[in-house]
Amino acid sequence: MHIETLKVFCDLVDLQSFSLAAERNFITQSAVSQQIRAIEAKFKRRLLERVRGRREVKLTAAGEVFYREAKNVLAAYDLMQENLRGLVGSIGGTVKVATVYSVGLHEMPPKVREFMSKFPSAKIDLEYSRTTKVVRDVQNGTVELGIVAFPEPKRGLTITQMPPNKLVFVCPPDHKLAKRAQVRAKDLAGLDLVLFERDTPTRKATDRILKAKGIDVNKAAEFDNIETIKRSVEVGFGSAILPLPAVEDEKRTGRLAVVPLAEKEWVRPIGILHRTDRTLSLAAKKFIGILTASP
Repeated sequence: MHIETLKVFCDLVDLQSFSLAAERNFITQSAVSQQIRAIEAKFKRRLLERVRGRREVKLTAAGEVFYREAKNVLAAYDLMQENLRGLVGSIGGTVKVATVYSVGLHEMPPKVREFMSKFPSAKIDLEYSRTTKVVRDVQNGTVELGIVAFPEPKRGLTITQMPPNKLVFVCPPDHKLAKRAQVRAKDLAGLDLVLFERDTPTRKATDRILKAKGIDVNKAAEFDNIETIKRSVEVGFGSAILPLPAVEDEKRTGRLAVVPLAEKEWVRPIGILHRTDRTLSLAAKKFIGILTASP
């Protein structure tokens, strides 16, 4: 069986589409179907459920096992290629990375540019998602690295810490606290805050800190992404508590006032996740080195 056939199968499951799997592998949809049937014939097991009228790709129990092990074979093959390149001092291949929006949009671009300048034969395949999906994609092998805020220990995952973010108070330039040298937690009492949704790690940390200090605030609005929160603060919905890298542009242009928070608890740790049972590619190790370097 060719390694390309395993890749076609895994791409079909990941993309949930025969047409997209065909496009990714530069073959026809008919060829995808033929390769799936060939795999099932070889192992005498049905790997995919066929449901008339539905386009979803659903794995059978045997398919789940085959998908998991095929991922391991593909990862081992990629690692072999990387190690062979390393013998001649060449770093190549593609590192698949999933990250949350607030880190990916504001902190990844300069890191990716640095990586590409140092290792032009390698590539970073970066996608943005919510924390739960980033973790799930690392666990199932869809991506090699995941980058999240407030990483939580999970069985089977290794966490490497990046330099943490400072959380800062963000408000319109005419806000009563905009000219302060720093804002203390007690100054937030009774303010209208635009918050992340309740299930996001930064929101949970914010709620935890405020509760520990006995501070009540007014929930002006809740959003699931940092860009909407910033725009809401700009138009006067309220103020917010956000990671500093995400508001550097607004601070520089004067669209928002950004004030340090006094207490030491206002820090957002950032972690790089990878599966403990997999050896990282050389390119991934180099990228982690860039991500963890002090600014």
